[in-house]
Amino acid sequence: MAENENGQEKTEQPTEKRLREAREKGNVPRSRELSTVAVFGAGVAALLALGGGLTARAMDWMRGALSPDRSLLETPELLFGHMGGLMLGFAWILAPLLLVTLLACFIAPLVMGGLNFSSKSLVPDPKRLNPISGLKRIYGPEGLAELLKSLLRVVLVGTAAALFLWPGLQRLKAMVHQPLEDAARGGLSFALWMLMATAAALLLLGLLDAPYQRWNWRRKLMMTRQELREELKQTEGKPEVKGRIRQLQMQMSQRRMMEDVPKADVIVVNPTHYAVALKYEGGSMRAPTVVAKGVDELAMSIREIAERHRIALVSAPPLARVLYREAEIGQEIPVKLYAAVAQVLSYVYQLKSWRPGTPRPELSTIDVDEGGDTGAAP
Repeated sequence: MAENENGQEKTEQPTEKRLREAREKGNVPRSRELSTVAVFGAGVAALLALGGGLTARAMDWMRGALSPDRSLLETPELLFGHMGGLMLGFAWILAPLLLVTLLACFIAPLVMGGLNFSSKSLVPDPKRLNPISGLKRIYGPEGLAELLKSLLRVVLVGTAAALFLWPGLQRLKAMVHQPLEDAARGGLSFALWMLMATAAALLLLGLLDAPYQRWNWRRKLMMTRQELREELKQTEGKPEVKGRIRQLQMQMSQRRMMEDVPKADVIVVNPTHYAVALKYEGGSMRAPTVVAKGVDELAMSIREIAERHRIALVSAPPLARVLYREAEIGQEIPVKLYAAVAQVLSYVYQLKSWRPGTPRPELSTIDVDEGGDTGAAP
């Protein structure tokens, strides 16, 4: 089992965050065998497909290069430009082959998980210069895996070449009696097909190496339980930090709620333990809305603010308890409390219109069922 520097076993699969950070640093799965066969195979295939045209253009180029030019003898200064033109002409002949092999360089990264461009991978890493780490790679499991791949490469390539070469020995011997041009053409074709057989052997090795490299990449990124816990803490936040955030959010919510208390029409109290502030505007609200509520110290603060702003306090213990339990701040009261709250608001409106010298309005008994489910407002 893989271990980290502290000796702890890496038993946990890498998280998406760890995989993403590895890719950002340029640490992605790579398969040299797959890259080799992609470039080599694409080059051989291009030669087979374009061989006739390339040969004809190469022959024309060679005739032109070997044809004497008297002007060069008379004007040696033109020799440098002539050589440059010949080199450009030769590069133009090889351009299709070079383009195919260049595009083939992207095949392996795409197969292994997509192209990945990272500037961080260009930063020098002192760990790569550590001789101890280099010795571990050479004589460790990775070195053994590379040795096995090298042996397998020799076996596969040798077997493919032998299987192709053995039946073609008679064909090679017959070329001795053929005209030079035919023999050259046949020998080139034979060599290209043998290279294709070699590419097929390398392809088999690449298909074996690619899954191994991907598995080995994930294995190196595996995590210990401690690393997993630390990452979860960083991702979700430490419990004490989350608790502090919740506390601040609650304080902000309570502060906003207390700022709305002066807008209330009535405060229904217990009278000491519960306090619920209600507001109702007949033209814009379907039903009274709870603007604030609290118990104990918070209830006392609501009552103090209400007294400072001369908001009516109505003692209705059963109604206060039900409102606190079943009504949410900023929402309308439950349907089953419509009648009881209407009775309270009517009493408050009577108090506002009351004048000294006239009988003071009295609040009749409010009947409220403190059990059962709440209904939804229509």
